[in-house]
Amino acid sequence: MNNDESLINSLLPAVEQQLESDQTPYVKSTFSRLVEKEKTSPDDAKEMIAYCLAEESNRMFIEQRDFDQARYRELLDLLPEVEV
Repeated sequence: MNNDESLINSLLPAVEQQLESDQTPYVKSTFSRLVEKEKTSPDDAKEMIAYCLAEESNRMFIEQRDFDQARYRELLDLLPEVEV
């Protein structure tokens, strides 16, 4: 398993929490869109969401700023086109 896969796998519990949270309904709607409309498997959909979470978390670290929820939502809206 390479570092990217390891990072994505480590973020899957956070994705699961976001899917259940009332504070992140856009994550659940993205998941539903990917599975129902785009015919993505549930596991792949979660990995795609985790990739977006990793991307925004990485930007947060590099730019030394707070998590940008709007940017995260924009990345999710691009799925499945965002390169995973």
